[in-house]
Amino acid sequence: MKTDIKNKEDIKILVDAFYQKIRTDATIGYLFTEVAAVNWEKHLPIMYDFWDNILFYTGNFDGNPMMKHRALNQKSSLTKSHFKHWTKLWKNTVDDLFEGQKASEIKIRANNISKAMISKVIEVRKETF
Repeated sequence: MKTDIKNKEDIKILVDAFYQKIRTDATIGYLFTEVAAVNWEKHLPIMYDFWDNILFYTGNFDGNPMMKHRALNQKSSLTKSHFKHWTKLWKNTVDDLFEGQKASEIKIRANNISKAMISKVIEVRKETF
């Protein structure tokens, strides 16, 4: 039986499972493995803190995801379909592992983050050309 997301340990389980899928994903995996060439040992702890802060308001994340995605967009154009696919993978991973109020909340928050990225990364690109 699935439980809700209760703490940072659950966040780690979720984030690890999600990025295992991302690494081999045919649609967006290359953005992480080839374009961004993610250093997973460095990136995963940042993602643990990011989602822990998003869900539990821990204040332990200090970064600028928007700027990171704008820089990535300069290397390889990001599209709405990239972000929509990311959101679908995230939601599916949450559903595979958890259920409950926090699980629902983290899916909503991810969807909102994805929409913000589309607006502030892709739409901004259109204005510059």
